[in-house]
Amino acid sequence: MGIELSETQRILFERDGVLIVDHLIEPVLASRLADRYEHLFQGDFETGVRPDEVNWQEGESRPDLTRQICNGWKADRLIASVVLSEDIGRAAAGLAGWCGARLMHDNVLWKPAGSRPLGFHQDNSYLSWFEPGEILTCWIALDDTTAEGGTMELVRGSHKWRQSPMASEFHGPEAYRADMETAAREQGVEPEIVPVVVPRGGGSFHHGWTWHGSGFNDSDRPRRSLVIHMCSSESRFVPARLGNGNGAVYSRYRRLGDERMDENYFPILWTSDNRRTAAIETYLTG
Repeated sequence: MGIELSETQRILFERDGVLIVDHLIEPVLASRLADRYEHLFQGDFETGVRPDEVNWQEGESRPDLTRQICNGWKADRLIASVVLSEDIGRAAAGLAGWCGARLMHDNVLWKPAGSRPLGFHQDNSYLSWFEPGEILTCWIALDDTTAEGGTMELVRGSHKWRQSPMASEFHGPEAYRADMETAAREQGVEPEIVPVVVPRGGGSFHHGWTWHGSGFNDSDRPRRSLVIHMCSSESRFVPARLGNGNGAVYSRYRRLGDERMDENYFPILWTSDNRRTAAIETYLTG
């Protein structure tokens, strides 16, 4: 994919906790990925493996809610080809100051026209089940985005605010910025909200403590995105806290008596000494 971030971009990220990039993957690839979404939400999994979380069901869930799948890379190799990208891992590690990047999990997100918001939150609030319990996220737009189309919104500099608990309401809240606005008042700052408005294939990186969410999709088009949450390649399980946040889901992959994160489920994308989970390439080629 050839992602190369400049020193200026790294400095801006450190200052803002946000970096918007107009081109992360090719637009043609973004369109191909978007075409896979209908299959996934109908339960058609190319690999035959069900993702870890499917938070929307055809014919059962409310049509005005954002559709979400976690770890779509296990169900579809085209999605895996981007989620497991060495270039994205290298870029994330460089921004975070890690010696390497490991996939924590992905999100396959589909906001249909007229759909409701996702509540503002800080990702790291959900991650006390491993340490260091911090992530860096790459968000990739699979459709051209607009401010009125429910694109992701980030709060510049909010990674330096005091840390807050998990969101009071995540799926479909009316006042979707409420938790963030409360945190801003407590911090004594006026939040600077930055919508991620990019062409398909563009997107953003954000710090794990950066406040973010997305509003109503008031456009007549869907907004689909692929989200890659990465942690340090040196992260390990924290056994005493496995039930906190989404540890209730992902603690199933902890091996008995071993705090190491199994690369079968949390693959290493890149390290500074050129290590990468060996089985990735075999998996991608089927």
